[in-house]
Amino acid sequence: MTEPAIGVVAIGRNEGDRLMRCLKSVTGAGRVVVYVDSNSTDGSAERASELGAVVVSLDLAQPFTAARARNAGFHGLLERLPQAKYVQFVDGDCEVVAAWIPAALAFLEARPDVAVACGRRRERHPEASVYNLLCDMEWDSPVGEAKACGGDALMRVAALRQAGGYRDSLIAGEEPELCVRLRAAGWKVWRLPEEMTLHDAAMTRFSQWWKRSMRGGYAFAEGMSLHGAPPERHWVRESRSIVIWGILLPAATALSWAAWGVPGLALLLIYPAQIFRIFRAEVGSLRTRAVRAVSLVLGKFPEGAGLLKFLLHRMTGSQARLIEYK
Repeated sequence: MTEPAIGVVAIGRNEGDRLMRCLKSVTGAGRVVVYVDSNSTDGSAERASELGAVVVSLDLAQPFTAARARNAGFHGLLERLPQAKYVQFVDGDCEVVAAWIPAALAFLEARPDVAVACGRRRERHPEASVYNLLCDMEWDSPVGEAKACGGDALMRVAALRQAGGYRDSLIAGEEPELCVRLRAAGWKVWRLPEEMTLHDAAMTRFSQWWKRSMRGGYAFAEGMSLHGAPPERHWVRESRSIVIWGILLPAATALSWAAWGVPGLALLLIYPAQIFRIFRAEVGSLRTRAVRAVSLVLGKFPEGAGLLKFLLHRMTGSQARLIEYK
């Protein structure tokens, strides 16, 4: 059977060999592959061109965001393949599993009500660090109808056009925000059980995890500001949790310490109690339960910093800059 018109949009900056694996995994079958480069200094654009990808270089006179890169790639794809029916988005540090695109295409062809199909993203080296392991655990989400997808997904061009694409200004969380608008327009988002991509976080330092978590806090706050009203209440619960555990409770502890000295620090005992509560509720090995519990609680601090950063930008009218962890 002839494959419907489909193109691929990959985005990246200084991904090196990871990008080469990414592009090699999606070439073939006559597909148009567009690579959007964001000021790489490692020769990524040149190497992508050698592999046959159409290279689009972002004008960095405007602040870079992944959302803006995805939109630029999408427009570049439609210029070269105006009849495109589907577009596979993929991050440059991911390798697409060979069977994914045919499986996702078959699903979308059979389900005209679904705008987005995504599958299981796995971390390439979860054993390399606890931070990589956390990423792999994060990617393991339930299958079936979903509220959102991640950066790797096969999308229906007509639906993406109807929604107006990604929101350029978002420094993170652009895929869930797009999915909010798609679902509001009557489309569905679906997570399939198939293996989709191998991701290479290459995250080996605490500082990287901190920055990634901080970016998440910023995204939660910004997403809530856009779609926090009923009925969607997008990321309201997550933002409320960050405020309580990452901002208010530390502030209360500081005040308690100032007022009563060392005994005032007893408030901090709430954190290990929360870790133990989450540990008991999690499933899996002792190690994965412990890692998950500690990260969920400890992560509220960088997430709180990200949320406060968003509020500061909101109050001062400052333009957000990408928070990068690599």
